[in-house]
Amino acid sequence: MTTQGTRTHVSHSPSGTSYTRLNVLREIAAIVTLEQIKQAQQRLQDVIVRTHLVLSQIPQHEDSKDQRELYLKPENLQPVGSFKLRGAYNKIASLNEEERRRGVIAYSSGNHAQGVAYAARALGVRAVIVMPRTAPAIKRESTAAMGAELVLVGPGSEERRTRAEELAAQHGYVIVPPYNDESIIAGQGTIGLEILEDLPEVETILAPVGGGGLLSGIAVAVKQSGSGCKVIGVEPELAADALASMRAGHVVSWGAEETTRTIADGLRTQSVGEISFAHIRKYVDGIVTVSDEEIRQAMRLLAPNPRLVAEPSGAVTVAAFLFHHDELPQTRINVAVISGGNVEPAMLAEIVEKPESVVRSR
Repeated sequence: MTTQGTRTHVSHSPSGTSYTRLNVLREIAAIVTLEQIKQAQQRLQDVIVRTHLVLSQIPQHEDSKDQRELYLKPENLQPVGSFKLRGAYNKIASLNEEERRRGVIAYSSGNHAQGVAYAARALGVRAVIVMPRTAPAIKRESTAAMGAELVLVGPGSEERRTRAEELAAQHGYVIVPPYNDESIIAGQGTIGLEILEDLPEVETILAPVGGGGLLSGIAVAVKQSGSGCKVIGVEPELAADALASMRAGHVVSWGAEETTRTIADGLRTQSVGEISFAHIRKYVDGIVTVSDEEIRQAMRLLAPNPRLVAEPSGAVTVAAFLFHHDELPQTRINVAVISGGNVEPAMLAEIVEKPESVVRSR
């Protein structure tokens, strides 16, 4: 993996950081193939919305000579309001009949929960979802409305994962992880294939990174397709564990008390998955971090178009494009993935109504 063309940074070093070493043999064996992503694309053909790129009309870099183009990939238009349906459906559809009869369990702060609930209902499979009590009400209510049984726990991503594993051991449920799984990564990777189909000349793709499944899948699809396109991950600077992991060369975990500070609730994962990280190391060109105020400004600029309304986690890529010009590859044709639009109406109204502050591009 190379980080040429980007300059990454983080505003602080988190205290109490713990480290997990990757198993080299597992890393090699876990790499998803382009063929797996194409198989996922076939499974999803009549399930997901085929989101098409939209040329952004948002004012760009303050330098009038900036000739960059930004296309948006609006995954907020999926039936569950985010990209998560792709991986969840691919995973559950891949299970055999005996596994489906046992039911599935997932752990999520919201969007993966909705993706699993939707997919399970479509495939006639029982779903149990472990969610943090702090998850936005819009995400909890939507998940329950699709027939999933909710188990509420504290805010930490490790807490909900541990509880899901306990319940799976007790009841025999099949775990559908939010990101650290080859079938999940392959499903998310279909976004990369669609971008290449719609815009073969794309030079840089910006994708949010929390647990790393979306970024991993897009990077595999792009790089294994032979494209020279750069793939850049974007995360909040208040939850910059992916950047810390890239710099350290192994998975770095942040505490829940640190990651829960960011407004981007979908990116509060305490660490990237080991399988995700293997793909990030191999295929991703860099990680850029953005501030919460930059995220709010990106949401504010996207909001006038109802088809582009983004939740905080979905707006990080646009924030990076607008406010971190010098840290990105200097390319003309760029795509930003809007990963989701499940934002609380009150939060969106507050952000839109607040007078815009000035953040200089850097």
